[in-house]
Amino acid sequence: MRFTVIRACLAIAALTASSLSLAQNAHNWPTQPVRIVVPFQAGSATDLISRQIGFGLSKEYGQTFIVENRPGAAAMIGSEAVARAPGDGYSLLMSGPASMVTNRFLYKKLSYDPDAFEKVAVVAITPNILLSSPSLPFKTLPEMVAYAKANPGKLTYASFGAGTTSHMAGEMLKALAGIDIVHVPYKGASEAIPALLSGQVSMYFDTIMTGLPHVKSGKLRALGMSNSKRSAMAPDIPTIAEQGYPGFDIAPWYGIVAPKGTPPEIVSKLNVSINKLLKETSFRERLATTGAEPRGGSVAEFNAMVSAEIPRTEKLVKQSGLSMQ
Repeated sequence: MRFTVIRACLAIAALTASSLSLAQNAHNWPTQPVRIVVPFQAGSATDLISRQIGFGLSKEYGQTFIVENRPGAAAMIGSEAVARAPGDGYSLLMSGPASMVTNRFLYKKLSYDPDAFEKVAVVAITPNILLSSPSLPFKTLPEMVAYAKANPGKLTYASFGAGTTSHMAGEMLKALAGIDIVHVPYKGASEAIPALLSGQVSMYFDTIMTGLPHVKSGKLRALGMSNSKRSAMAPDIPTIAEQGYPGFDIAPWYGIVAPKGTPPEIVSKLNVSINKLLKETSFRERLATTGAEPRGGSVAEFNAMVSAEIPRTEKLVKQSGLSMQ
C-alpha cells in the first residue's frame, strides 16, 4: 500500500514538473529559430507575404523566423508537415482556403486533419482579378457571359491548382452566371499566367500583384475583381458583384496557424505581435508591395471566418462535381 502511494506521489510530482516546464517554455518562447512553412512555391503571393511576416517577427522577438517552402498537392504537403509537428511554437503554417477549408471536401482521404491546428491570426487577403486575353471577342464581364452562353464549353479558365481560390472563384462564377466554362488546372501561378498570355486558356483569376502589370501593359484585360470591394491598387476595375452578381466574394486569405496543442500563451503572444505588425505603417507599406491588404483580428474572429467559409465551399465543390483521390 505504501509503495502504491509513493508511486502515485511520484507520478503527480512528474506531471507537475512537466506542466511547470511547459509553462516556463511558453513564457520564454521563442528561444530558438521558428519555421514558417509555406505550402506553395517560392515567389508565390503566400511566400512573399510569409517572408514579410517572418521579417517582422524576427525583429520583434530577436529570433530568426525561417520561411520553408513545402509546395505540392494543393497545399497538403506543407499542411501535413505542420499538423504532425510538435505543438511547441517552433513550427507554424501560413494557411489559406485550400489547406483549411477546400481540401476537406475535395479529397476523399487527407494526409492531415484541417481541424488539427490552433488558429493564430489572419494576416491579409489578396484581391484577385479575372483576366482575359485581348484577342477574345469581349471586353467586359457581361460581354464574356453572353459569349459563354452562346458558346457553351468553348471558354476555358486556368487556376493555380485544383481546389485553390482561383479554381473556386471560377466555379462560383459558373454557378452564379449559369455558364459552361472549362477548368484547366496548373501547378502554380508561374505556369498559369504564361498559359493565358500565350492563348492556351481564355481566362484566369490571378492575384492583383501579378495580374495588374499585365493589364496596365495592355497584354491582358481585367473583367472584374473577385472580392466584395474595389481595390485601392486598381479603383477603376469594378467588382464582379457590382456587375450583376451580388454575393460574389472570394479571394485568397493568409493566416498563421500552429499545430494542435500549442500552448495558449504562445498563440496569444503571436496574435498580439502579428496585430501589432499589421498596424505599423512601414510594415503595411511592405505588405502592399505584395498586393496584399492587411487584416488581423482575434483568434475567435479567425475561427469564425473559417467556420463561415466551410458550408459555402462545400456547396461549390459539390456543384463542380470535382473529387480528387
